[in-house]
Amino acid sequence: MEKGSLAGNLCLGKLDWKTRFNILKGTAKGLAYLHEECLEWVLHCDVKPHNILLDSNYNPKLADFGLSKLYDRDRIKNSNFSKVRGTRGYMAPEWVFNRPITSKVDVFSYGVVILEMITGRSPVGKQQRSHENGDSESSLIEWVRDRINETNGTRSRGILGRGDCKSFYKSRI
Repeated sequence: MEKGSLAGNLCLGKLDWKTRFNILKGTAKGLAYLHEECLEWVLHCDVKPHNILLDSNYNPKLADFGLSKLYDRDRIKNSNFSKVRGTRGYMAPEWVFNRPITSKVDVFSYGVVILEMITGRSPVGKQQRSHENGDSESSLIEWVRDRINETNGTRSRGILGRGDCKSFYKSRI
């Protein structure tokens, strides 16, 4: 694909917000097609920026179906998986806790991709970028945990406060 992977484009920092939104929308449509419109039920099992390829117009295409599973829609309830599938940081809790596997595992991974595109933080490990003071940026998981802790358990403010959104938006422009 002409523009490479979403991961490569995120590292370069050259995607504007409209392009990011269109990539997310196109990826959601691709997952909806796999989960709802195919004659057989397809779980990708490894949705992450490295597996979202972009054409010359930044239209996304899901790639790398090496871990995917194909099921007859009539036998979904009897589906079982022999092993955990996916990439650390993008895997849904169902894999770890031996819960029934549904299309929700791909939706969870897609949600992690959304957060990664918005925050610029990876779900695994510390960021390579560092601030002027020498501190490295926290991982996506640490960032979310910090936002939750800042709310002191109150649900009225939500995970992101208004100040967080404004300062985040200004830092990404």
